This record gives sequence, C-alpha cells and structure tokens, in this order.
Amino acid sequence: MGANSSSISELTNNEYLMKLAGTESLSTIDPFWNQLLSYSFLIPINSSDAKLLEESTVSVCKNLAINNAKSGNFGSLVRNFLVRATELKASAQCEDNIFTWQTYNALFIIRSLCKYFVEHLSEELIIQQFEARLPNMDGYVEADEVGPLTEELMNSLVELLVDVPVVNFTYALHLEALNTLLVLLSIQMFQPQSASKFVTYKYMMEGRCSIHACLLIKALLRNYTSQQKCPPELYKHTSDANSMVASVAASLWSVMTLGMANKTEKTEAEYQETLLANQSLLFLLVLSNHCTTEFSLNNPYREALCSFTNSQDQSTPSPTKVAATFKFDFTDLYNSLCSSLRDDQTTLLLYLLIHQNASMKAFILSRTNIDQLVMPILKILYHAQDRNSHHIYMALIILLVLSEDEVFNKAVHEIILRDIPWFKDRHLTEISLGGLLIVVVIRTIQYNLTRMRDKYLHTNCLAALANMSAQFTNLHPYVSQRLINLFALLGKKHNKVIDMIRDAALEDTEDHGKDSDQESEPDHMQDLAVLEEVIRMVLEIVNSCLTNNIHHNPNLVYTLLYQKDIFSQFRTHPTFQDLIQNLDTVLCYYSTKLEQHGSNMSPKEVLEVIIESSKTFRRDRLKKFPDLKFKYVEEDSPEEFFIPYIWSLVYHSSNMYFNAARIVLFSLSSS
Repeated sequence: MGANSSSISELTNNEYLMKLAGTESLSTIDPFWNQLLSYSFLIPINSSDAKLLEESTVSVCKNLAINNAKSGNFGSLVRNFLVRATELKASAQCEDNIFTWQTYNALFIIRSLCKYFVEHLSEELIIQQFEARLPNMDGYVEADEVGPLTEELMNSLVELLVDVPVVNFTYALHLEALNTLLVLLSIQMFQPQSASKFVTYKYMMEGRCSIHACLLIKALLRNYTSQQKCPPELYKHTSDANSMVASVAASLWSVMTLGMANKTEKTEAEYQETLLANQSLLFLLVLSNHCTTEFSLNNPYREALCSFTNSQDQSTPSPTKVAATFKFDFTDLYNSLCSSLRDDQTTLLLYLLIHQNASMKAFILSRTNIDQLVMPILKILYHAQDRNSHHIYMALIILLVLSEDEVFNKAVHEIILRDIPWFKDRHLTEISLGGLLIVVVIRTIQYNLTRMRDKYLHTNCLAALANMSAQFTNLHPYVSQRLINLFALLGKKHNKVIDMIRDAALEDTEDHGKDSDQESEPDHMQDLAVLEEVIRMVLEIVNSCLTNNIHHNPNLVYTLLYQKDIFSQFRTHPTFQDLIQNLDTVLCYYSTKLEQHGSNMSPKEVLEVIIESSKTFRRDRLKKFPDLKFKYVEEDSPEEFFIPYIWSLVYHSSNMYFNAARIVLFSLSSS
C-alpha cells in the first residue's frame, strides 16, 4: 500500500499500514498521508473477498485500536478526509480525478477501521477512538471541530451524497460514503438496544445530518431510480499504459463494487451491476425504519419519504401539507420499481411508498399499466419456494393494500395477458391480470397449507381475494377450477383432521387410567379451528362473486355444477350452513335449466345454457351478506419485524462482509 500496488498477502506487513497503526503520532498535514493514500489496491467485489481482506488486516485494526488512544492517528486520518471532502465539490466540478481517488482511498481505510470498531468495541469505546486527540508536536495544534468528530464525519458523508454530483469518477466515492454510513449504523446488529439510544443514530436523526433529510432521501431515490451501472472506465484498461488517469481508474474500481482484484478475472457483467442503486436503497431502508415509535427520536428521513410529492403535478399544494418535503418524478420512480421489483429491498421500498405516502399510492393506483407493477409481485409469489417468508409477506401485503381500491379491483379484470413465460403450471392465453392474480394467490395458500402452515399468511391471502371478490369478472375456466379445487382440498383436509381428532379421542378412551402423551390433541383442535376459518372465507369469496357478479361468471357457475358434490358434507355444519344455502340456490336454479335441455349436452352447450339462464336469474333470491372489506393495518411494534429484516438484507445484499458470529440482532438461520 502506498504509491505502489499492494496484494492481500502483503497487507499485514505493509509499512504504511504499520505506521498508521503504530504509536508514532501523525498530524493531519503530515506528508505521510499522501503516500498512504496513493495506493492502487483493488478492493473486494463481494463479501467472500471482503472477508479475506479483513482477515489479512485484522492485526492492523487491532493495533490501531490499542495505540490510537496515544497516537490519535485515526482522528488524524478522519480529519484529513474531512479537509479533502470540503474541497470535493470543487474537485468534482473541475474533474480532478487524482484528488477524488485519494479521497476515496482515505474513506475506504476509515470504513475498514470503523467496521472493526463496530464489531469489537462498545459504542462508548468507538466514540473514544474518534475523539482521541493528537498530542502537540513542534507547536502544531489540531484545529477544533464544530462538533464531535463522529458527527463531523457522518455529516460530511451526508453532504457528499447530497452536494457532489454522481459522475463517472465520483461513482465509487458515493458508493464508499454509503458503505461507511451503513457500517457506522450497523452497530444495531451487534449491540442489543434500541437504535434511539445509540449516539450515531442521535447524530443521524437529530444532529447536523438531519438538516439534509429531504435532500438526502431525494438523492438516494435519484440514485435508485437512475439504476446507473458502474462506469466502464473504472474497470477497463486503456491503451496508454503510462496514463495517470488509467492508473486512477484502475484503483477506483475498488469503489465500484466494494470489490477486490481476485486472481480470477471478473466478467464485465459483474462490474456493470447497479451497485450505487442497491446501496442507496439499503441505506434509505435503514434510515426510514429506525426510530419510528412515538417514544424514540424524531425521524426526519421517514417523514420525508412519506410526504414527498410528484414533481410533474402542477396543482397548488394544500396549505395544510408539511412544509419540509421535496418533489420527485413519480413516473421515473414508478418505472424503476416496475423494472427492478424482484428482490426484498425493492419490495420493501414499494411497501413503504404504498403504505405511507398517500400521493405515491394514489399515483400508482391511477396507472393504466398497473400490470407492469403487479406482474413482478405475482412472479415473486409464484416462486415462493425460493423466497424467504418475509419477502412473501411483503408481496402479499402490497396486493392487500392495492385490493382495498375498487377501481384497481375492476381494472385488473380489464387487462388481458397473452404470454406469461414464468408461469409453468399450465399454458395460459387470454387470461385477465385479475384472473392470474387469483390463481397465484390460491397457489400461495396451497403452498402454505403444505409447507409453512402460517395463519398470518392465510389471512393476508384471503383478505386480498375477499376485497376483490365483488369485482371478479369473466373468470377464466382455469381460474374457476383452481378456486373450487381449493375448497375441495380444504374439505379433504377437514375430513382428515376430524378423523385424527376421533382417533385421538378413541386412544384416550382405551388408555384411560394409563399415562399417555396428550400433547398432539390440542394441535389437532387448533388445526381444525384455523381450517374452518379458511373454509368459511373461501365460501364467502365464492358467495360474494355470485351475489355481485353471477351474470358475468359463467365459467364459475359451470365449475360449481361440475363439482357440486363437494359441498354436501358442509350443508348441516353450523359454521357454513348459511353460505351453503346460497350455493344451493344457484345450483338448483341452473340444474333445473340444464335438465330442461336434456342430458346429452356437450360442455360448450352447457356453458351456453348457463349464459342464457343467467339473464333471467334474480340476484335477490340470494341472501345478502355484508360486503367483504379488509384493510391492512400495520402490526404493533413494527420495528421488531422490520429492523432485523432490513439488517439481514444489508448482511446478505450489500457485498460487505460482517462477522456472523458477532451478530445479535438476528440469527442467520431465520434471515
């Protein structure tokens, strides 16, 4: 490290790093810093490379943590960066690549040291590392900062993200600024206390950083929306071997991906990932999901995310609206969401926007191309076996929130899909978006019945279908079959559970007076209660469709007639009797009409009779039940769900390495 290139194996004994970690004090203006920061070392491209790098430098970090109390060298490094960061805006404007390169190198070393501190020290000791002062040397005295050095660094990084434009040679620096802020806030992963009690979160939420809340959220959204790939000059070699710019570009690749030169040649596709968008999104999620309760710190970032408005909307804002907000192009954001809606973090952003930002929710619901948003969500649910349960929940909750809107429920049946390459269960043509939505949600219920057995997931699936049921229109034959087959499956499970309860009761009678294990019996009763709740909701959904739209659903009537025997076991069951009566009314009416046409009818002829008979069916013959309306309400103490979830995403998706053995916020088996 230093002016020459460095390899991983050389780092432990690198003279510049040893001097940084030693006992000799170095002032902020010591020429040593220019030597240290003129290295051309490619940094890790993924977490495994990052782990290798960290293991090679752990002795350096450990020695600095011990010696820094006397030398103050970490503080000198941070102050050196702060001086450079103040000049960075001008530097970016005049394209001083070398200056940017050295500033990046300084920040990378700071981030690496901070990561060691966060994983190994208490917050009090971390702050002491920042505040260790350089002793007076030859009359040189360090200038006083405006505030604590930790806050100075965090504020400087926020200002960098807000003020320095993202261009090719600053891309890496923006990425490293985000990494450093994530590392400083990652203390939440390693120490079990509320975020509002950490000094770093206080600096972020209520310190100088908070002044830039609106501009920072806007910058992060802009980074996400632009989906900018790593600039090619940061990793491609130039023909001019002596070019300083080529050398700078090569070392700047470090910025690119948090990544490092491996012996193995990286492919261009790996280099061109949208790393800045990903890191910006992770940081945005961290900022907006901590300190959200009424008893914690004020969170200006969440307020900004929940209140920003459409820059394309020319209407005059209401005087009651929050003043501290910003405008953003909703169309650009919507298009980016649609094109990148496949991972947890993008799904979480959509959830936050649709649940918390009324303007963005209204904009999304007004889209005529809503299929562009719904299809990726359905694809996530379709591949549930490859997703974690949190991701499935978020996707379902988004559908539930959308289904609260009647215009949405009507619109999805007006959009016809002609090719669904990822749907492999059956080749579907000419199916409505609403029909596909019903099939995928039913499929999720069936997956949950056999694998996850999660009542909360059932509730959200059925609530979304219930909200939509009154607008079910022209259901495809396959959709009708899947809906009624779900009821048939539930009926079989109901019989099976009843048999198990009877068998358990018989065993209890035979073993009377003997010691026996009765722990399984309450489980069967609980299974039965959940199952009957699900069966009733499915019946309510079918009933709602028939009551409101029987004239426009001949395929559903056809399927009901074809499988009418599956309802017989529930006719006298007190939980289902009232709903079954409506189904019997429908079945009796259409059966009578079909009998009038003889018994040797083709399926096509049966369907034609159903369509014709529907014209004279009086819906007032059906008992009217209350409309099915479910509204999503966020659980109490949402931080208990979201904070571990979001940090698990940082752990898995940030390309940074975190020591799993030291994490206390979540277990890797559940993340």
